[in-house]
Amino acid sequence: MIEVQGLSHYYGDRRAVENVSFSIADNEVVGFLGLNGAGKSTTLKVLAGILNPTKGDVRIDGVDVTSAPMSFRARIGYLPEEPPLYREMSVEDFLRFVGGINGMSSAELDARLPIVMARANLQGTERRVIGELSHGFKKRVGIAQAIIHKPQLVILDEPISGLDPVQIVEMRQVVRDLRQESTVLVSSHILPEISQTCDRILVLHQGRLVARGTEAELREKSGKGTNIVAELRGSLEKVKGFLAAHPTVVSHQIAKSEDGVHTVRAVLKEDRREDLVKGLVQADIGVRRFEDALDELEEIFLGLTKEKEGAA
Repeated sequence: MIEVQGLSHYYGDRRAVENVSFSIADNEVVGFLGLNGAGKSTTLKVLAGILNPTKGDVRIDGVDVTSAPMSFRARIGYLPEEPPLYREMSVEDFLRFVGGINGMSSAELDARLPIVMARANLQGTERRVIGELSHGFKKRVGIAQAIIHKPQLVILDEPISGLDPVQIVEMRQVVRDLRQESTVLVSSHILPEISQTCDRILVLHQGRLVARGTEAELREKSGKGTNIVAELRGSLEKVKGFLAAHPTVVSHQIAKSEDGVHTVRAVLKEDRREDLVKGLVQADIGVRRFEDALDELEEIFLGLTKEKEGAA
């Protein structure tokens, strides 16, 4: 679907992106992860055809985006961090307008609108004026305008920026659902969101691509073990003895014990969580909760970027 080779982009003398290369397959959801100023938005703007690369080759379905006709842009849906909305229009009128400038007929829009409204969780807002909507609903309208014309590639720049916790959970599902008909690129500096919505992650740092892969692959590259949090039911001595003896557990800490339930943080030298849970059950230790530690991806990211800074 996407092939990028040696992409560089400069704003005058300032480097934004330097010699970035990657490929993305059809219907993947890929996250661009990095701190503010890492080059995420610039890379996405080049892929959307908004910026031309200073150097390098960028192809979508074999077509060079720098020389593609304007009609090719209809195959791409783009949501910048600040949604490009006409605030005085109603939701439906705005989406019909965007679909029309992307070549859709009235009949096609009649068929497509209910699908897009459902996919973006906008049912019931068709006649609402956009300027009167909450920030979260404006983000949803922004996604709807990016997908109204059924593009093959959807690019979302910081889609959860400014959302509250409930809206973030809803937006995760919206992003996941987009893979049904599109390849999806998502940028964020909020690390857990990338982990929970994307198949693969591209880590950008100071304009360079410093790592790529699944979360498990990035963990391995960064030298970090698998960090988990679990709630286990059983005697404290039995839980401690099991964890101390299990070959996968490098270290563990009992964070809290109350009424026979123990909150445990542990580091595993290999990602063999299934074996650990199986062993706990066989040892008659109840497993009430078992999940990744919330700060694991942050640790991976810091390990990857710190290593690159040290090598610079």
